[in-house]
Amino acid sequence: MILFTYLLFYLVIFPISLLPFPLLYLLSDFVYLIIFYIIPYRKKVVFSNLKNAFPEKSEKEILEIAKKFYHHLCDIILETIKSFSISEYEMRKRMVYKNPEIFEPYFQKKQSLIVVTGHFNSWEWMAMASRLYVKHKTFALFMPLTNKFFDRKVMESRCKFGIEMYSVRETKENFEKYQNEVTITGFVGDQTPSNLTRCHWMDFLNQDTPVYLGTEKYSTLYNYPVLFALIEKRKRGMYEVEFVKMSECPKDEPRFSITEKHTKFLEKLIIEQPHFWLWTHKRWKHKR
Repeated sequence: MILFTYLLFYLVIFPISLLPFPLLYLLSDFVYLIIFYIIPYRKKVVFSNLKNAFPEKSEKEILEIAKKFYHHLCDIILETIKSFSISEYEMRKRMVYKNPEIFEPYFQKKQSLIVVTGHFNSWEWMAMASRLYVKHKTFALFMPLTNKFFDRKVMESRCKFGIEMYSVRETKENFEKYQNEVTITGFVGDQTPSNLTRCHWMDFLNQDTPVYLGTEKYSTLYNYPVLFALIEKRKRGMYEVEFVKMSECPKDEPRFSITEKHTKFLEKLIIEQPHFWLWTHKRWKHKR
């Protein structure tokens, strides 16, 4: 198994990452044909999620969204592979922070922050590029992969431009460890909570949904202002990020206010451009 994963990476995945972007997107189109028509990838989950989220839409409209989503998903998959070899020049060109100056006043005040986003557009590239634009020490949370070789390679790829990462299991310890430094910690706010006794239930995309409380928990505990990372896809392989303030003083917010703010903000983005959200995950597998 170790030999197989080694050969898979160096003979298949890494060579694909070296392809120029035009060829990369030709390959993405080919992968789309395979996972949508030939070997359907989670199509039942995707169509079920879409129908439940948009009960007012016709079958034709749902199909159109699904096709656009699978095209976008294939781009994201190939762009993630491209991350293994992408240069700083290419990253700056393809992941642009529109308003990085928003961070400067916080940095001057030595104020740490929390940035929250969702599985919308290129959240991976957004995190990778962070240290190219901000002065804060930046952290992102991750779930370790079971395959140690791929876990190490993915970690090296994500951290190549200076971001640091730690396991979600170490969240509490790392907030305590770095509370005297000027940091930005990134959360993905639309994860399915692992503990249903520690979540907030709310209406999200027309469904009763348990929402992860990590952003609210740590922003309130340390009074770190919260910003939302709004990621827009301008065209294939070209993204822009705009940071929007969610809360300046979390400790003064009513309970669940921050969670509802960033969740409803994400919901609005999904309603406007549904094909850019990650519909393949079983977001509604739990019931209240």
